[in-house]
Amino acid sequence: MLRNLSPAHIMVVVVLLVLLFGWKKLPDMARSLGRSARVFKSEVDEMRNDGKPQGETTLPTPSTGIEDRQADSVARQAADDKIAEAEARLAEARAEAERLQRDQTL
Repeated sequence: MLRNLSPAHIMVVVVLLVLLFGWKKLPDMARSLGRSARVFKSEVDEMRNDGKPQGETTLPTPSTGIEDRQADSVARQAADDKIAEAEARLAEARAEAERLQRDQTL
């Protein structure tokens, strides 16, 4: 799909973006998008390292008993909850960035 993208196509997209959003708003939008991506990446990294001392890596052990499966289920649910919380924070950050952009245009 991207192989068929020629420089002419890219120029058309750039011109449309400039016409739609204006020259001054594009850097602010890119900056806020970059901040949102950085926040999301840091939250994901924090979730991966949560509960582990720095520098320690552990390999998962195979579950054999009922207790192990229950512990895995609880751990999986906790991880899912943390992911949902991080996604909610990301959505709030994006909404705040959009609100700030709207305020700047007024």
